[in-house]
Amino acid sequence: MPEKTVREMSAVERKHFSLEARVFHAVELACAILGLVALLIGLSVYLYALVGQYVGETFTLSRSASAILEQETDTETLVNDVMAVYHGLSEEAREGSRTDTYRGNYNELTSREDYQMTRSVLRLYLESNDINDIYLAVYDRETSSIVYIVDPDEREGHICHPGDWEAVSDKELNTFLAWNGSGRLHYFSKRDNYLWLCTAGVPLTNQAGEIYGFVLADMSLAEVGNGIKNFLIQYVIGISVATILIGYFLTRHMKKTLVTPINEIAGAAQNYAQDKKQGESRSDYFKLLNIRTGDEVENLSLVLADMERDLTDYEEHLTRITAEKERISTELALATRIQADMLPNIFPAFPERSEFDIYASMDPAKEVGGDFYDFFLIDDTHLGLVMADVSGKGVPAALFMMVSKILIQNRAMSGHSPAEVLKAVNDQICANNREEMFVTVWLGILDTTTGTIVAANAGHEYPVLMPSNGRFELVKDKHGFVIGGMEGMKYKEYELQMTPGSKLFLYTDGVPEATDTQHEMFGTKRMIDALNETPDASPEVILNNVRKAVDAFVKGAEQFDDLTMLCVEYKGDPA
Repeated sequence: MPEKTVREMSAVERKHFSLEARVFHAVELACAILGLVALLIGLSVYLYALVGQYVGETFTLSRSASAILEQETDTETLVNDVMAVYHGLSEEAREGSRTDTYRGNYNELTSREDYQMTRSVLRLYLESNDINDIYLAVYDRETSSIVYIVDPDEREGHICHPGDWEAVSDKELNTFLAWNGSGRLHYFSKRDNYLWLCTAGVPLTNQAGEIYGFVLADMSLAEVGNGIKNFLIQYVIGISVATILIGYFLTRHMKKTLVTPINEIAGAAQNYAQDKKQGESRSDYFKLLNIRTGDEVENLSLVLADMERDLTDYEEHLTRITAEKERISTELALATRIQADMLPNIFPAFPERSEFDIYASMDPAKEVGGDFYDFFLIDDTHLGLVMADVSGKGVPAALFMMVSKILIQNRAMSGHSPAEVLKAVNDQICANNREEMFVTVWLGILDTTTGTIVAANAGHEYPVLMPSNGRFELVKDKHGFVIGGMEGMKYKEYELQMTPGSKLFLYTDGVPEATDTQHEMFGTKRMIDALNETPDASPEVILNNVRKAVDAFVKGAEQFDDLTMLCVEYKGDPA
């Protein structure tokens, strides 16, 4: 694969790695592989046929020569006499085979008439046929050798006198001596004089049916090699020409039916992309291709034409959706600002009052949230404190939150106790609450002259109180039912006593239930530890400490719930 992209390549590199070039290379490779396979098969068939022909010729000659020898001369006596001399010699004497001394032991036999007659017949066959040699020999199992009886070959280095012998393998001995008479008796062997030889022949048997010798004919396989060489030359030339022609015409066909249509599709796609960047709104780039290949390429062009039309429709739809989304986003941003403005967010909230210090924050999980806090002066000596959490998220929770905040504040400003406020607001909300939403509320009224807080809890989180010079601890108050859950509910009040230096911390469940990437919650214990990090600090610093602890714990995990906190410090009445 090329290291560069197509756009980074030069014109020459693009042509080299083009689909057309790859098709041509693939066709050539396929033709070469098929040619090689065909060559191996053809060569095997040719070699089998040629060798079979040579075997047939040598076997036929041997059988013909043996028939004549059996009629014209007594080969059995000659063979027995030669083998008698051969076996009568010692092993040391036989080791000197083909020497004058060794051959002198057989001089008397070479002058006999039966030897000369046998040699004449074999020589006639040798000279009149295209073979390397034809001779009379004996396979001697006792010495694992072939012993020559009569050999008419007079070529220098090939002459074999009676008694000359050569060692042969057991396989060759068994092939000839155990022949059952079926097929053509032959064997392939490697000899010093001829290299690879095909030796074929027929056995000579006596009246008892015993084999006493063989008429054998040798055919050198060098002729087979020459034939194979000529065959290979002709075949390679033919297959090369065929491969080039097939590759050329097949490549032209593939270019017409595949490469050119693909290039047209790519060109249309490129024009489509460029015109879209320039703001063109055409939708007929692929429709105008008019590809008619009748296969998957044509189907691809039709699918792209359909996709082009669908993309145009989608872009128009997306434009409308984007405009609508921008409008909604603008409205949500406005709703966020309105919600933030609904909550007290200017600090210090009461700079002219020295009896207490208060600080609060609200971070919604979405653009707008359902949590809210509130604090307001009911009269000169009473401060209302509210911490609430609306069920659900987003715009519905924000709307429900605003309604709940206004109802609670209006009722509390009328001078009612916390329990009366929660009961009245619950009845008002339940009277028209088809969506079955609810809100948990903690409401307290601080008497700034005495430090006493009268409070009521409608299913909200426990408040956390720190006495003077002490540490923050949970106040496990009794919970009433949530606001909006059931009409006619009553709520119980209780008192918390604050002394100068005391602090009260209120929060929603988004603080203890803040979750990290491993789905572990921040928890109330970690919240208390964060509060007690610097318990003597101002309410603003205390809230910042809790928020830092939460952020360090969640480590960038997505915020799933609103985070709302409020802390008030009672400093006492200066009077």
